[in-house]
Amino acid sequence: MSDSPSRGIDPRGPRFVASVTALLLAVAVVVSLTGLSTRRSGGADAWALPAASVVQRIADPAFLLLLVIAALFLWGVISPRTAPWALLFRRVVRPRLSPPRDLEDPRPPRFAQGVGLFVVTVGLVLQLAGVPWALPIAAAMAFAAAFLNAVFGLCLGCQLYLVLQRGGIVGRARPAV
Repeated sequence: MSDSPSRGIDPRGPRFVASVTALLLAVAVVVSLTGLSTRRSGGADAWALPAASVVQRIADPAFLLLLVIAALFLWGVISPRTAPWALLFRRVVRPRLSPPRDLEDPRPPRFAQGVGLFVVTVGLVLQLAGVPWALPIAAAMAFAAAFLNAVFGLCLGCQLYLVLQRGGIVGRARPAV
């Protein structure tokens, strides 16, 4: 999976990455639904999360899992060629497949990784701020996007990239200096 827009990448690579990411996010959703973020405390209208210390919020298994997923998203943005799932695809899966019919621009999938990073980071920050349900909602949103890409080939982050590119906001060529 090259990062060069002129050479392109195998479109099956981002779908493979989305499959693994969707699996991790599904686990994060389940763990977050049973964790501190959704737990009630003493009173019927009281949530446990706002009363928890910052250390307790960080130590929540759902927070830690989503933090690892955020790090993987960040890795996919900074260095997609060396990201673990991209390496696994390139070294183990791709050699067993026929050559791709077409190659795709690597910028939209990389942007999609950034969108995933943004979504889970919002959930992490809101968890630290003591907002109940923010973590499972962020994990569920990221899961839905990864699932759509993995199963149907619909990359929401890629579509957002194309809309922003048409608007001249991203993907513009740099002027020669």
